[in-house]
Amino acid sequence: MIDVKHLTENPDLYRASQRARGADESLVDQMLSADATRRSSIAAFEELRAEQKAFGKRVAAAQGEEKQALLAEVKDLAARVKAAEAESGRAQAELDRLQRVFPNLVEDGVPAGGEDDFAVLKTVGSARDFAAEGFTPRDHLEIGELIGAIDMERGAKVSGSRFYFLKGVGARLEIALLQMGLDLAVQAGFIPMITPTLVRPETMQGTGFDVEHDDEIYKLERDDMYLVGTSEVALAGYHADEILELGAEPVRYAGWSTCYRREAGAAGKDTRGIIRVHQFNKLEMFIYATQDQAVAEHRRLLDWEEQMLAKVELPYRVIDTAAGDLGMSAARKFDCEAWVPTQGTYRELTSTSNCTTFQARRLNIRERLVNDDGSKAGTRMVATLNGTLATTRWLVAILENHQNPDGSVTVPAALRPYLGGLEVLPVL
Repeated sequence: MIDVKHLTENPDLYRASQRARGADESLVDQMLSADATRRSSIAAFEELRAEQKAFGKRVAAAQGEEKQALLAEVKDLAARVKAAEAESGRAQAELDRLQRVFPNLVEDGVPAGGEDDFAVLKTVGSARDFAAEGFTPRDHLEIGELIGAIDMERGAKVSGSRFYFLKGVGARLEIALLQMGLDLAVQAGFIPMITPTLVRPETMQGTGFDVEHDDEIYKLERDDMYLVGTSEVALAGYHADEILELGAEPVRYAGWSTCYRREAGAAGKDTRGIIRVHQFNKLEMFIYATQDQAVAEHRRLLDWEEQMLAKVELPYRVIDTAAGDLGMSAARKFDCEAWVPTQGTYRELTSTSNCTTFQARRLNIRERLVNDDGSKAGTRMVATLNGTLATTRWLVAILENHQNPDGSVTVPAALRPYLGGLEVLPVL
């Protein structure tokens, strides 16, 4: 959630952020009003409480009729104190509600607008000219069926639409990709984590997801638990209500998990193959950093993602996501999109977000501060960041970009050691 004090001191900054997102600017004024009401109601309550305590001393010292008169006043005052306390609670609840729905303050330089208003930061590599090579490229599902890697038909039979089986070289290829990503993460100082995929409502909400209205989230009603769409959720909740000892280096985790998404708004979109599915595997980077480290860490996350894309030899572009497409928690987000030949466009493979202190405020995660002499200097909220190193969707781009005329697939050199030296995924 946002810092109310920062908003009250910089309301125009938050209005500009909401405007860039295409969101409701009036939320700023609602926050200002709610905070003012909260402050005045607290002041009124505390004034009455002080008066009540003073009356208590007068009653204790009084005698006879004076005492009876004071007791009547005390009774009336007690009712007023109770009413003031209730009003203070209502004001705080309203401020809390508004904080829960107010999105993060966007960083300077983030493009304004919606999904199509991103800025392309760079393009790396060139798309293959299949016509010059003398053949028409097959899509990833046709290739996956030819090499015995993907079975959508039986996935649908077992679980319904948008489910699938990865088998044979398909299963091996995904595991190889994730393992290569994990090796890169470990070399960069990340701690490997296999995370829970079911979380409590407070963990899901704390990460920034709207559990009441988000149609993408699977909920287990009987247990009041949620299936995660990314290990970011579990990793964000890992240090909830804790004070971290952050030094010169942030705390970095690499979470390997299965992920679940309802794809509720995807009717008719990407119905063929494994681009948009209900279940997939992902390796997610998650960082707890000091506030002043966050921007630099965000760039490092992007660099690690690009290193992975280079290892699998994919043409891609990096985009600076527009404010209206950031989601609730992110202050800035960079996506890496790989070229998909049969679609003639770039599709997202990785995403990295700087969530600044937004998630930490919701989950109460702070860092301990120290003075130059080593003495304690209080605490402050940490910054959290996340980024994808590998996921099932990568197989789409790998199969299509590295296909051969007969339907076989050449394995990128960096992946071969993870596949026992296999150089080609052959047609069965």
